[in-house]
Amino acid sequence: MDKIYDISNISKLTYGRGYVYSLQYHIVWCTKYRKAVLKDGIDTECKTMLQEIARQHAFDILAMEVMPDHIHLLLYCRPQFRISDMVKIMKGNLARRLFLDHPELKHSLWGGHLWNPSYCAVTVSDRSYEQVRSYIEGQKAKDDVE
Repeated sequence: MDKIYDISNISKLTYGRGYVYSLQYHIVWCTKYRKAVLKDGIDTECKTMLQEIARQHAFDILAMEVMPDHIHLLLYCRPQFRISDMVKIMKGNLARRLFLDHPELKHSLWGGHLWNPSYCAVTVSDRSYEQVRSYIEGQKAKDDVE
């Protein structure tokens, strides 16, 4: 069992057996063709589903926003997880559940794929943590202004 020690009000060091870590990533991925299909309640469902997926696979979502055509996540994870595996797990499980609950999404996205195959992953430091968290949490407000 890993022990967690707060080293500041923002970051934490986690001690495992033979290692110490503090890993945060800002991850973004888009819907196929940038179609604005994550709206009208589907965005709220996505958030709930992503929290469940993260809990099942032992990573923490520190901040999240689901926009109509993309998703922002700020994740805290163990070093045993490769970023590509985490993204694959989240995108795959989320798409499967959304297509089951909302079959109408397949009509908007010809080809049967919900996500663009690419994603963006950026490491987050203690210095940039608050800035990234504020950016993610401000996405909806920014979208309302435009």
